Amino acid sequence: INFTEDRAVLHTALRASKDKIGTVFVDDEDAIKEVHEVLDQIKQFTEAFRSGHITGYTGKRMRNIVSVGIGGSYLGPEFLHEVLKTEEEGISSSLGYSLRFLANVDPVDVERTCADLDPEETLIIIVSKTFTTAETMLNARTMRQWLWDFMGDDIDVVKKHVVACSSVSATANVEAFGIDTEKYFFRFWDWVGGRYSVCGAAGAVPISLLYGFDLFEKFLEGARSMDEHFINAPMRQNIPILMGLLGVWNSSFMGYNSRALIPYAQALLRLPAHIQQLDMESNGKRISRHGIEIDYPVGEVDFGEPGTNSQHSFFQLIHQGQTIPVDFLGFVQSQHDILIDGEKLSSHDELMSNFFAQPDALANGKTADEVRAEGCAEELILHKVFDGNRPSSSLLFPQLSAYVTGQILALYEHRTAVQGFIWDLNSFDQWGVELGKKLAIDVKDHLTKARYDPKQQPVDIPDAPATSRILNYYVNNGREATENGTGVSVNPLTSVTRKTHREHFPPPIHDLGGNVGKLS
Repeated sequence: INFTEDRAVLHTALRASKDKIGTVFVDDEDAIKEVHEVLDQIKQFTEAFRSGHITGYTGKRMRNIVSVGIGGSYLGPEFLHEVLKTEEEGISSSLGYSLRFLANVDPVDVERTCADLDPEETLIIIVSKTFTTAETMLNARTMRQWLWDFMGDDIDVVKKHVVACSSVSATANVEAFGIDTEKYFFRFWDWVGGRYSVCGAAGAVPISLLYGFDLFEKFLEGARSMDEHFINAPMRQNIPILMGLLGVWNSSFMGYNSRALIPYAQALLRLPAHIQQLDMESNGKRISRHGIEIDYPVGEVDFGEPGTNSQHSFFQLIHQGQTIPVDFLGFVQSQHDILIDGEKLSSHDELMSNFFAQPDALANGKTADEVRAEGCAEELILHKVFDGNRPSSSLLFPQLSAYVTGQILALYEHRTAVQGFIWDLNSFDQWGVELGKKLAIDVKDHLTKARYDPKQQPVDIPDAPATSRILNYYVNNGREATENGTGVSVNPLTSVTRKTHREHFPPPIHDLGGNVGKLS
């Protein structure tokens, strides 16, 4: 299916059941058998970690997990983490542990991630298919230095505190980094793209370390149930196909070039960001499967925010500005409902009242006669008219659990694929990200030369005079700039040696009893 890279597309194999072993082969290898070998390895490792059998370099029990990755190696696992942190089973199983994600190469992200962590109690997960992703590997080297600064420049520090999720083809790179490839290397495959990888090691390792493998397995079961629905349900009852058809209709026929995802569940606050990458990196293409430039609209601009926050942010435009199709996600039961004294309805009922009202407002609008009948001043009537006829879809689920989250993930993965198939493009490559990465490497070469040039010659990038000017300003002002008169260089060439958590405050003592701990 991924014809530009000559690769199979099998993210569904990541959640296939064991009874499917022997049914899917890639290059004569049993794909589902390999998947379950890795899942069994992850289960064994994460249970040993959570039971205290795996300890750090100094013998301390590890309680902090930092997952280093970017794009699909980060957005999918983070969205799942945000759901499970308020899910009933997730709350009890994660007691005494913490999980953070380090994605941005901005050094401030490192500072924010490590600020109050004790390195002796921290496990680092590096997620990179090739183990060469520039941002991820710089952050990985930074975290390795952070560990060494506290515990000494010993390769055993890395072997005890760093694990890798990467492709089998990157084994040499993983080993060169100092990671124990026998015990702490969890593989995935070229037939899974990053944005489709949350069901694989990229999601399984950090989520199972924090919440336990059993809860992650329920997430896989939910995704599997949607896979089976997609395969078996008739087209008229097939939810991913119907949503894909509506997406193509709204984009290519109606000309609506944006789409909003509004989950009425705060725990899904990171779902829109994940779906944004899933859709826009998959279907933001210009060439068809036959090598012909596409001359019809494809690929929406996806964005979103939880309701009701979104209503007080960008719904003005959705109701009275451009027409933007909306997906509303709601839940019959809240993860945690509240009914305070004196209130007739719970907080969840208040939330869901908005879930039911917004689609009607978009569809039916409000006429000038209706506004006038309310006694509105004539000069304000047009300002208060809603033209209606704005499309939306509503999906109502029982309750946001690990299982339902798996269903939601697979639903949107399949919708993306359906639209790509209809548009006759490749939803599984991402050549559009390559040019910017190549130019960034070129700029790094210019920056390195400028930083170490004793003559301080100006940077001159051919055919890029504007970039040359702004880059020269950056270099020249970075040499001598001070921050708030402190004399600290804004842009120094230094190693990472700040012993952050000790400079702030000692980390609190935690009871690592898990679901039998003091907070249960």
